Amino acid sequence: MHKICAKNPRENPLRIDIRRCYRCEMKMSSLEGTTRADRLADEIAASVLSGEFKPGLRLDEKTLAERYAVSRTPVREALRQLASTGLIDIKPRRGATVVRATSAQLETLFGAMAEIEATCARLSALSMTPLERRRLSSFQESMGEFVETNDPEAFASANLTLHTQIYQGAHNSVLSDFAIGLRRRLAPFRRAQFRTKGRLPRSHGEHKKVVDAIVAGDATAAHAAMFHHMSLVEESFERLAETI
Repeated sequence: MHKICAKNPRENPLRIDIRRCYRCEMKMSSLEGTTRADRLADEIAASVLSGEFKPGLRLDEKTLAERYAVSRTPVREALRQLASTGLIDIKPRRGATVVRATSAQLETLFGAMAEIEATCARLSALSMTPLERRRLSSFQESMGEFVETNDPEAFASANLTLHTQIYQGAHNSVLSDFAIGLRRRLAPFRRAQFRTKGRLPRSHGEHKKVVDAIVAGDATAAHAAMFHHMSLVEESFERLAETI
């Protein structure tokens, strides 16, 4: 696993080479998990969000297992994960069916996520060590590379790491675990937002406001900036969903 690292051990340890690190960081992060079911859930969600799997389509376990070359066990677990997001509906003896992406349940999850993330940002402003603040600031700044190259995949993975740092910086394991659980449930939608035109630079600017407040130790501003950021994440996904 590549950690937040320098290109050379003798260089500034806060200098981050995201291009080399972000994929391994993504794979190893406890936020997303590394099981086959997790990865499969992401692939199925991507097909739904792209419009390939349209609302009303029945998702047969056997067909999905053959499509993705896996057994039916991870397919069953992936479908259960997606059902918790409101993306699909599972009924006894009828199996899983794709539903509309903008469900009431999804809106409720986004609302809870905004509250939890804002609280993590507030606590990070109060609790982060000087080293954690410097690392967070350096990492956020380095994400500008992906904005300049218009690389949504890389930005989404780095985005995951940035938010993970804020969860950890709150120094509250109960709250962090809760945030991680909610993020897993919303992961397909949060990644999808970066397909919205102009979302990368806007997200990068929103991150800067959050990080600047945390680094300055301004708990109130950090809470407000993160809550605003999460509200815009939901709006970006809703605009994308309207085109599906």
